[in-house]
Amino acid sequence: MNRKKILLVDDSNTILMMEKFILRNGPYEILTATNGEEGVLKAAEQMPDLILLDVIMPRMGGFEACRLLRSTRATSAIPIIMVTTRGEAANVEAGWANGCTDYVTKPINSIELLAKVRSFLGDEVGQ
Repeated sequence: MNRKKILLVDDSNTILMMEKFILRNGPYEILTATNGEEGVLKAAEQMPDLILLDVIMPRMGGFEACRLLRSTRATSAIPIIMVTTRGEAANVEAGWANGCTDYVTKPINSIELLAKVRSFLGDEVGQ
């Protein structure tokens, strides 16, 4: 079985644990990073199939990380789902403007997140 790589980037260990729990039954290899800078570096090294990216983080925020990932040839096509408490229209618009592929607000709806992950990775619902 070809396990798809998902990079989770969030400065909250609680959110990382929750995302891992939601994705636990999928055919996924889970990678983590705790800030945008680490996330950009890990994405370039590991070439994940999908990135879940928080907005507010130390060292480098999600919008800047998303911009950098989009401007680098190797990582430019990786789908990026912003996962954040920042659900206001201006922040959602900023996510799209900085190159995110989709946007999910916290608290995380596990059914919504899993459906989006499966959609971007081409997974069947029954897997």
